[in-house]
Amino acid sequence: MTTDRHSLVIGRFQPLHLGHMEVILKCAEESEHLTIGIGSAQYSHQPENPFTAGERYMMIEESLKEAGIGNYSIVPVEDLNRYSIWVSHVVAMCPTFDCVYSNNPFTRRLFTEAGFAVRESPLYSRSIYSGTEVRRRMVADEDWRSLVPKAVAKVVDDIDGVGRVKDINVTDSGI
Repeated sequence: MTTDRHSLVIGRFQPLHLGHMEVILKCAEESEHLTIGIGSAQYSHQPENPFTAGERYMMIEESLKEAGIGNYSIVPVEDLNRYSIWVSHVVAMCPTFDCVYSNNPFTRRLFTEAGFAVRESPLYSRSIYSGTEVRRRMVADEDWRSLVPKAVAKVVDDIDGVGRVKDINVTDSGI
């Protein structure tokens, strides 16, 4: 196993789920310091992005405390929608890093072109562990808690996150 000095993993974490946690734990194990970028930080209260950057920050921080992980930083990163400067924007927002973990082909391309080492993130049961599935289960009153760390469920409960997810997924026609 190669250990990188400082690594970056970016995700929307809408919400943080057990698949995300496995990726973060693996990346933290392979890094002296892991920066976790909260992508699309400017969005909230939307069907695909129901939680604020601050709420997602709390979900990540409390889950990592619960897991006993301490070698990390969490940084909200807003989208620019100007790809030619996005990497420099991420670099300006984050502590120094020399390796990026991502499975997104476009993200991988941008960081590779900027000269960063890029590694694929491990994938853990993506058909079950996805933010889309967690949010779908919230709306359908199905078990979503088994898909997220306990700390995430507590944050969601504290902010009435299920109520929010349900409310923002209702259309004017009531569907």
